[in-house]
Amino acid sequence: MIEDFYRIKRLPPYVFAEVNRLKAAARARGADIIDLGMGNPDLDAPQHVRDKLIEAVAKPRVDRYSASKGIPGLLRAQAAYYDRRFGVKLKPDTQVIATLGSKEGFANMAQAITSPGDVVLVPNPSYPIHAFGFLMAGGVIRSVPAEPTPAFFPALERAMTHSIPKPIALVVCYPANPTAHVASLDFYRDLVQFAKTHGIMLLSDLAYAEVYFDDKNPPPSILQIPGAMDVAVEFTSMSKTFSMAGWRMGFAVGNERMLAALSRVKSYLDYGAFTPIQVAATAALNGPTDCIEEMRQTYKRRRDVLVESFTNAGWAFEPPQASMFAWVKIPQPYAKLGSLEFSKILVDKAEVAVAPGIGFGEHGDEYVRIALVENEHRIRQAARNLKKFFGGGTDSLHNVIPLAKQA
Repeated sequence: MIEDFYRIKRLPPYVFAEVNRLKAAARARGADIIDLGMGNPDLDAPQHVRDKLIEAVAKPRVDRYSASKGIPGLLRAQAAYYDRRFGVKLKPDTQVIATLGSKEGFANMAQAITSPGDVVLVPNPSYPIHAFGFLMAGGVIRSVPAEPTPAFFPALERAMTHSIPKPIALVVCYPANPTAHVASLDFYRDLVQFAKTHGIMLLSDLAYAEVYFDDKNPPPSILQIPGAMDVAVEFTSMSKTFSMAGWRMGFAVGNERMLAALSRVKSYLDYGAFTPIQVAATAALNGPTDCIEEMRQTYKRRRDVLVESFTNAGWAFEPPQASMFAWVKIPQPYAKLGSLEFSKILVDKAEVAVAPGIGFGEHGDEYVRIALVENEHRIRQAARNLKKFFGGGTDSLHNVIPLAKQA
């Protein structure tokens, strides 16, 4: 029986699957579901990147096995990106690895560094792989706050004091998925000092490095802090920056010892991405950056429309400063439902899909995540649908509670 498998038993039911099932059923009935749930970019990859892919595919001998840690040109391109963007010098041969997206990188790093019973500190709420990659590797998760404020460090100290055995690593993710929090260099400076003082590793998820809306304060890298390379590995992705989510291309950079362990695990599990994809990714990193700015402005316009139209519909929230998400508290009349039931109700009654916050950790259950993956017209339509649903007032709430109880 599947439930007897050790690693499967460590994984809870995938809560997003329930919302996905309702979306599919509603669409089968002919409903026009406006899907703001999954962070799946609807924008096209830049034309010059797709052209390079086509050119590379047409060449001979590209169908052979590729390089597990990445072709040399791609590793050099990622190192050059870090130099331009963050002023961080990386050695392509030993401090850069190409991954099959940041998700695979995290999961395999967990396999590489975790012994059964090891404790890892993970923000709650956080992107699921941050916790479940370590759970699947036999580790134990201790939750810490997600917001990068001074209160973060007393919580870390308590975790270090009261965890047995002592934690081996801390995961951070800024700009954060799902909360959209952004960290400062001062925060990272304190974090690196904390890691060195306590002898723990740092794993930083920087997948949303280029999706930000304050041009004067682009999100920094933890590797900008002197000495961070001694304790940290950072994961990036081309999924959002270049709208290449389905291409599955990301990177791990930083500490050589940790990356050597990741490389060894990967050498047993995969032969790297298809070579033409790596060639096209190299062209993306080395190419013009106007496509990145266009992406950023598209998400900024959508963010502004989302905040304005949802506020007018009766669901007000602060505009996120980065990422392609808004992390939004459930309206008070519906708070007792919890995020999963509220998300299911929105699909059924408003034809709008969002991601339930409980899917990112128990501390996310008062929230839903709204993704900027529909155009401005569709976002306004979602707001109109919500306004009509909210217009039912307390009668609307009474109508949905029985549905929640039946689920």
